[in-house]
Amino acid sequence: MNVGLLFGSFNPVHVGHLVVAESVLDEAGLDQVWLVVSPQNPFKQQAGLLNEYDRYLMCELATQSHDRLFASNVEFSLPRPSYTIDTLTVLAAQFPHYRFSVAMGADTLATLPRWKNAEAIRRWYPLIAYPRAGAEVPPELAAAARWIEAPLLEVSATALRDRLRRGRSIRYLVPEEVRLYIDARRLYVA
Repeated sequence: MNVGLLFGSFNPVHVGHLVVAESVLDEAGLDQVWLVVSPQNPFKQQAGLLNEYDRYLMCELATQSHDRLFASNVEFSLPRPSYTIDTLTVLAAQFPHYRFSVAMGADTLATLPRWKNAEAIRRWYPLIAYPRAGAEVPPELAAAARWIEAPLLEVSATALRDRLRRGRSIRYLVPEEVRLYIDARRLYVA
């Protein structure tokens, strides 16, 4: 089984994430793509981050009608902050017959040298990259990844949270099930 891993805060998950996941699935010829919800990214501030269980549940709601996209909470039981190499090590042990790839935008790929055990990730796990507006990737890093096409949607979780705080609609920017969950729980409004 070939599985692509798309790591993120998913705060909240939105159509841009899902379009990328679908593109990774199709363009890279994978069997599945897992949205790995990161409780705490070492490169991002914890402030403003919704609790991981709500973010995971929203990812489950967003992927429930797709037979090859799944939400993963594997990082919930790992030390924090979450390091990709640690997650990959755990997944490789849990699923020894799976082949995992790491999918990321060009902006994230450009930061790879700062990651914990970046060389081990490059050596043992295929990297799948997609363009991001304005992102510049050094040639040696660009050559380390398999590049795919993915539609560039101008949707960000930060902008969605801002819209919600201002009482604006996020209809069509997130899956309807996610929108209903956010509305019912009054998330991101305070």
